[in-house]
Amino acid sequence: MAGGAPGSKGLRIPFVAALVLVTAACASAPDGGPAGGGPSAPTPVRVAGDGSIPKNESISLNDSGHAAIANLDPALLAAVREAAVDAQARGVELKVTSGWRSAEYQQRLLDEAIALYRSEAEARRWVHPPEKSKHVTGQAIDIGPTAAADWLVQHGADYGLCQAYAHEMWHFELLTTRGGQCPQPISDPPG
Repeated sequence: MAGGAPGSKGLRIPFVAALVLVTAACASAPDGGPAGGGPSAPTPVRVAGDGSIPKNESISLNDSGHAAIANLDPALLAAVREAAVDAQARGVELKVTSGWRSAEYQQRLLDEAIALYRSEAEARRWVHPPEKSKHVTGQAIDIGPTAAADWLVQHGADYGLCQAYAHEMWHFELLTTRGGQCPQPISDPPG
């Protein structure tokens, strides 16, 4: 017999069959875990980067390759995208001026605000430290231009989106159920 020892052909078939079964079971398992574990929620894919968007610029809600968009909470992103479709139908384009931020980027923004205001207390009225920022957790988004933010202030509750802070008409979070009533924006957030 060419190509092997006598009797090796008989052992090869069960081995190959077992290998095929194991491979098929792994391929059908959710998240690479054991098969039959039931459905699981998709794991968000983190995109590298600190989430920064240059000052006075904005990006599209569909720019999924940018960390500021890709690392947002999926429910928040879905709500804002749905609102954007309805706003666009009324001639208003929602653009993202800030979304998810890394903790390091958030700290850099706070440090810059402290230098600008020459007061940590005043800086914290405008920029939270990383451990308090909803941007770091992907649960906040800033929308521009002003007409777009104004549209979202007026219609955001239809999507569960609310203006979180009275002095930041651009900052939105999911703070109510879809079609619910938004809470009053916080007038002077604690830093």
